[in-house]
Amino acid sequence: MGILACASLAQSNEAAIEGIRTHFAPRAKRVIWLFMHGGPSHVDLLDPKPALAKYGGQPLPDSFGNVMTRRDVKKNPLLAPLRRFRPRGQSGLEISDFLPHIAQHADDLCVVRSMHGDSVNHPQSVYQMNTGSILMGNPSVGSWVAYGLGSENQNMPAFVVLPDPGGGLKGGPPAWGNGYLPASYQGVTMRPGASPILDLQPQPGVNAEQQQRDLSLIHKFNQRHLQQRDADNRLAARVKAYELAFRMQTEAPELVDLQNETQHTQQMYGIDQKETREFGERCLLARRMIESGVRFVQLYSGDTNGWDAHADVEKNHTEYCRRTDKPVAGLLQDLKQRGLMEDTLVIWGGEFGRMPMSEQGKGRDHNPWGYSLWMAGAGIRGGRAYGATDEIGLRAVSDKVSVTDFHATLLHLLGIDHYQLTHFHNGLDKRLTGPDEAKPIQGLIS
Repeated sequence: MGILACASLAQSNEAAIEGIRTHFAPRAKRVIWLFMHGGPSHVDLLDPKPALAKYGGQPLPDSFGNVMTRRDVKKNPLLAPLRRFRPRGQSGLEISDFLPHIAQHADDLCVVRSMHGDSVNHPQSVYQMNTGSILMGNPSVGSWVAYGLGSENQNMPAFVVLPDPGGGLKGGPPAWGNGYLPASYQGVTMRPGASPILDLQPQPGVNAEQQQRDLSLIHKFNQRHLQQRDADNRLAARVKAYELAFRMQTEAPELVDLQNETQHTQQMYGIDQKETREFGERCLLARRMIESGVRFVQLYSGDTNGWDAHADVEKNHTEYCRRTDKPVAGLLQDLKQRGLMEDTLVIWGGEFGRMPMSEQGKGRDHNPWGYSLWMAGAGIRGGRAYGATDEIGLRAVSDKVSVTDFHATLLHLLGIDHYQLTHFHNGLDKRLTGPDEAKPIQGLIS
């Protein structure tokens, strides 16, 4: 196995051995983050706006002031929501007809309708949502969680990423990278099938005993090399990688083999249907990962363009909602029936939302100034919306939630004080939530 491939597999086991390093009792033990890459339209999915429906086709009123966008707002009238919003469940939480299966779980969802970020561009917003900064090179949320808590299973990594097989994430793998944290905390990419990680299995003709001798010899050389170089963390990560990779050879292939799941379970995730099979398999794999002790799983929907509906929201969101809606609902149902929702935090959202104005007649441009995501499980009180955008969904206006405050809330649910989760780098104690003031949003924590 190549050294660079090994480095991507490494995860520290010290936290699992020493015990979970929480600062107070956690509500969540693990996280599944469903990342809708490209920017799903909140005003068409999760944030009902009767005024937008009423004034669709008219220009944006001057009272909304200047709007930072790449389009001429004067030439792009307001675009009415494309689907009807209906009250769902006993709570009456309004969710669009684009998401009929997720809507059946409305009473489990807390929809945050007042998220806001700092960039109208994809890469910077992907980085901010994942690392807290619009700049590349900072540790991702999953890396921070792995650094703080470790894995519950020494034979599996703490942080696993299930990328869209179409590839093309805007911003690339740094979105789940370790940044300035030790290299052993970067996300490990996995996929369904017999080869969850490329080159994980030994070459034909190499038995376990031969491989163990090779690894032992390499370990001795690495330890000697490491002692001469003041314990370089990149080399230390590679040393741990060989050990973890060897252990994963027995557990990971069985873990990603979905054939032993019941037909009923596979149908629940939509694996029996062509349109939902691929995403359903990854949602089911996410459940199996957290069930096996993986601490943080991030699952991406959307290739190069994904949910980026510049030309035609109707066409784009019909396709992506059809692919993902049933599998996500199946995941929620499966977690509940297995008793895993009680201490698993599920997050659904993208890097930003879409503008209330039209683009090219039927599309919408990027909107980081006010957008939505939802959370479920792990003590989250469902059946409600938190915060609000203005009457047309352009900007967050009440109970506003910055990405930094959202990250602080996520860590709080995991039992971590975000001020105390630090790493010394370039003369400073660095943290996920950065140098500015940040706080967990108490209104999101039931």
